[in-house]
Amino acid sequence: METLLIRENPFDQLNPCSIKVGKIAAISISKKKGIPKSNVGSAQLIEYHGIDGDAHAGNWHRQVSFLAIESIVTMRKKGLPKLRPGAFAENITTEFINLPGLEVGNKIKIGNEVELEVTQIGKECHTKCAIYFKVGDCVMPSEGIFAKVIKGGTIYISDEIRIED
Repeated sequence: METLLIRENPFDQLNPCSIKVGKIAAISISKKKGIPKSNVGSAQLIEYHGIDGDAHAGNWHRQVSFLAIESIVTMRKKGLPKLRPGAFAENITTEFINLPGLEVGNKIKIGNEVELEVTQIGKECHTKCAIYFKVGDCVMPSEGIFAKVIKGGTIYISDEIRIED
């Protein structure tokens, strides 16, 4: 089993909600909607479309989804110790960023070229997922965020993520 540890945040340990720099912990894609995504080492983001080869890409406001590794660790502690990035169908798993603290309109810059704009915080779960039925909770509706691709390019695991107002 892969063990993901949360490291101490080197950016601002006194105020974790103000953190505006983090990194990509995992990148995940799938060919079909409604299933966990597979982890990949890199991905091509296409302007105003999303991640090349991902089922959620298209001309709409939820082209790319984000969830923090810290949220996944919370769910592991609730009874799902083998939970992995991509299990919530998120595309980009972040580390060190307070995703639910972002606002619609915030810009997300990844690496040297990719830029996204936050379009939605959380989502309504019309049908409860298997994770919800197993532990009675799910973090994606309250802690996941969605964005559209403003400037495309290639992203890699461990790329720096910067949040701009």
